[in-house]
Amino acid sequence: MRIALTHLRAAISFFSPMVDDSKRTQIRGELKWLNAHLGAVRDLDVAIERLKAINKQQPQATPYYRSWNGKRADSHRHLARALRSVRYRRLVKSTSAWIENGPWSIRRAKQAAQERASPIAEYSVRKLTRWQEKLLKKSRKLRDIDTKKRHRLRLTNKKLFYSIEFLKDLSSDKRFSRQQDALKYLRKAQKSLGQLNDGANGQSLATSLDQDRVGAPVQFLGPKREKRLIQTAAAAYRKLAALKPFRG
Repeated sequence: MRIALTHLRAAISFFSPMVDDSKRTQIRGELKWLNAHLGAVRDLDVAIERLKAINKQQPQATPYYRSWNGKRADSHRHLARALRSVRYRRLVKSTSAWIENGPWSIRRAKQAAQERASPIAEYSVRKLTRWQEKLLKKSRKLRDIDTKKRHRLRLTNKKLFYSIEFLKDLSSDKRFSRQQDALKYLRKAQKSLGQLNDGANGQSLATSLDQDRVGAPVQFLGPKREKRLIQTAAAAYRKLAALKPFRG
């Protein structure tokens, strides 16, 4: 569900000029609300799995494991309540109606009409090129940026990856072959950045629990592993930059 939601949010962002209307901000806000509930459960699931591995080398992880299982149960209950709520049902109904027949689809402004009439290949090449340039520019400072900026880089990477992925279903020829070549490098960078983010989230949770005197600190992401993951992502971006430009 979380992955499908991420695909939808990426599509809304990718086609933002076409779907810019009075309801888009509200729709995006509600999707963000749902994603926060799903993300909270996912982060605890990942952290607990990591704790299982850490516990073999660090017995002090046991108190965390017990405490986090309780937190995970709470987050599952919160998510279940959200999915049974009137707000969620309204979200599904309003989002579906907006996609099918929102104000964006009938806007008569000249610019809006031109955007809707733009050939998919032409528009996609421009958009993907801009997003990739932005991503590569940010990636050059990968070794020096902090956790928050690294997280934003990961989100930019994810948007570009998902956009290329769903565009391949819109073309029956080879005009998007260049984008397909980029996927493997984006996937590799995404995996490394995701592990870095999971490590940072896990460490943050561990620190908060340590303040509650749950147990001795647990190290989720050691310096050596962090350095290795950053190097892997940086290498993937160098290879991505070396590819030929996007073409329609």
